[in-house]
Amino acid sequence: MKLLGKKYPHNFIIGAVITGIMLLLIIVGFFYTPYDITKMDSASKLAPPSLNHLMGCDNFGRDIFSRVLKGMGNTFVIALLTVLIGAVTGTVVGALTGYFGGWPDEILMRINDVLFAFPSILLALVFVSIFGTGKYNVVAALGIAFIPSFARIVRGEFIKYREMDYVKSARLEGVGTLRIIFVHILPNTFTVLMSSLMIGFNNAVLAEAGMSYLGIGVQPPDASLGSMLSESQTYLLSAPWYAIFPGLMIILLVLGFSLLADASA
Repeated sequence: MKLLGKKYPHNFIIGAVITGIMLLLIIVGFFYTPYDITKMDSASKLAPPSLNHLMGCDNFGRDIFSRVLKGMGNTFVIALLTVLIGAVTGTVVGALTGYFGGWPDEILMRINDVLFAFPSILLALVFVSIFGTGKYNVVAALGIAFIPSFARIVRGEFIKYREMDYVKSARLEGVGTLRIIFVHILPNTFTVLMSSLMIGFNNAVLAEAGMSYLGIGVQPPDASLGSMLSESQTYLLSAPWYAIFPGLMIILLVLGFSLLADASA
């Protein structure tokens, strides 16, 4: 990303616009929806998009636009909390193992490698199958599943920086270990970490949508983009708007953050 008067890359501008629009819709959905997302109207079942219902209605006569706004909010919050859990825990594990090395590094990284060998969505499914469904269990499951990837990335950065001259100078001056880790080295990993956060957010959005699609994520009558896609598959030919709008919101959320991640890299 070029600053100080130079032009931003086109993908950053496009990503920022898309992400800004998505965030605006999410914020609006937290405070306002045109209709109650649980309100059913038998006369409006599978009604097409109109001035009264901008995105049409579902098979229960519920307003799709209102449910999309709420569903985007749920997806965003779950993805954000997931990335925070994975990033904070993974950063601490990666920083300590990368800086100190030795047998703690060997043990933790072997555990990390075992977890990393399994897809995060599979680990989350195992967690949810043990502890039950619901949005909070999904957050915990995906957050734990995301720890290995962040730990591996941060560990690699710390191994690169721990033997650099400025770190050696800090040790000779008697600077404390924790200060070296979190003040001298960690800020230098922010560029890589920011890209990883955005990619992790995208993965969390897709994982949440997939789990809700399977019925083990956000539970009815609460709204979720994934569960809306699941409900709409029976009506793809008779009411295509039922699937198009939730699917489009997932695509735009992922696309916006993907372009930002590419620009920040």
